[in-house]
Amino acid sequence: MVRTDGFQYKLRRLRRKLVIYLQYRHFGRLRRVRDRYLQLMLDCLTGSIYEDPPLKALGSDTFDKTLREYGWDWPSVAHSMIGRRRMANLRLLAEEALFNRVAGDFIETGVWRGGACIYLRAVLEAYGVKDRKVWAADSFEGLPPPDAAYPADSGDTFHTYSELAVPLETVRHNFERYGLLDGQVVFLKGWFKDTLPGAQTGPLAILRMDGDMYESTMDALSHLYDRVSVGGYVIVDDYRVVEGCRKAVDEFRSRRNIDDEIIEIDGVGVYWQKTGL
Repeated sequence: MVRTDGFQYKLRRLRRKLVIYLQYRHFGRLRRVRDRYLQLMLDCLTGSIYEDPPLKALGSDTFDKTLREYGWDWPSVAHSMIGRRRMANLRLLAEEALFNRVAGDFIETGVWRGGACIYLRAVLEAYGVKDRKVWAADSFEGLPPPDAAYPADSGDTFHTYSELAVPLETVRHNFERYGLLDGQVVFLKGWFKDTLPGAQTGPLAILRMDGDMYESTMDALSHLYDRVSVGGYVIVDDYRVVEGCRKAVDEFRSRRNIDDEIIEIDGVGVYWQKTGL
């Protein structure tokens, strides 16, 4: 029997539907409950429900719905600053990884108050997934000063913002508030260059990078990219707004001959799906 590309495509779609319906029973009332839970989590994590004002570090101290939609402010209370659109995209990619049986855990490098990692753990909880973990890698002390070895970070001032330093115990407590702190959450405390090389993650279905700087982004790519499974996703939070971050991504992709399409999320963050080793 000759199998065409069309046949293979239909076969993959059929298998995906079977996984969704049989393994996760993602239909009917259960689907509606999941959707409402995950939407409520998104609204809480981004502060969209209680409309907390932003920190004054960026100027304005008045809640602005548009700024929060695109993650253009630093919330004073909410547990994430990535905004509603990047958070919704994170759910979409996490669900795609589950539905398409992409092997591996989820990891974020640069977690701030933990919001994106909490949401990834919520997705696993919503679908009853027990065999994957969420890894939260951060210094939990803010960003490092620029290293002269990385000229792209010259003049970077992120390390001067005390608002970006969130202690590990605070992040752990934030997970607890949602009832999502358990053995499926692993914290990696320290600078990426020290913690990522030896991290016992195994394969990764999602690598989400939010380290802002060239060095932080390059460290994450250098030590984790090869662990991302084929079909998995690489998300770059600051690609369109931090030059050092964009430069690190572009250099790494060029060096490794990666031509997977870069897909826009909200004018700030981007992602690509890994299609080959």
